[in-house]
Amino acid sequence: MPKLKTKSSVKKRFRLTGTGKVITAHAKKRHGMRKLSPQQRRALRGTTTMSECDAKIVRRFMPYGL
Repeated sequence: MPKLKTKSSVKKRFRLTGTGKVITAHAKKRHGMRKLSPQQRRALRGTTTMSECDAKIVRRFMPYGL
């Protein structure tokens, strides 16, 4: 049986924690930040864990992630 390929786009955008949760960057950080307050901008720094229903979809494209 050949090896399964990981989607390149998923490889660049997401990581997995040791327990299998999906880590991703916050949304709403690409453009239009002047509309957000400085407190909101600070809160969107760094990474966050993805909701479980969305993480199921992402994990499908990471065959060897777990």
